[in-house]
Amino acid sequence: MHSLEEPPLVTDHDLIDAARDVQDSAHVPYSEYRVGAALETTDGAVFVGCNLENANFSNSLHAEEVAVAEAVKNGHREFTRLAVSSDRRDGVTPCGMCRQTLTEFCDGDLVVLCDEGDAVTEYTLDELLPNTISQETLE
Repeated sequence: MHSLEEPPLVTDHDLIDAARDVQDSAHVPYSEYRVGAALETTDGAVFVGCNLENANFSNSLHAEEVAVAEAVKNGHREFTRLAVSSDRRDGVTPCGMCRQTLTEFCDGDLVVLCDEGDAVTEYTLDELLPNTISQETLE
């Protein structure tokens, strides 16, 4: 018997690996906490980002923001999954600011994969940020 649903082009493991790989590019002279993110578009393309710290911490960029910006720059605005990993493999999740940024482009069912080393914890964006600020709430 054949499944009617095709397997994903990119596996969860592939996304986690992409998030881990980009950590080497992180610029983290202050926290020494490397984070990588891999964002999958609805057509299977993957865009990665790493954190970039600045002495003025408010100007620092988070890995998830960098991945979103790269995808949007390349014409993508619909996403299915995001993998996030830190060099400590501590199950890091997107911060509140990144969660809000993700809601600008993603539905609440966006799958967020958090790297815990030997395990991956899966959330939806709605689980991580249940009461978002959106254009509807601002009207």
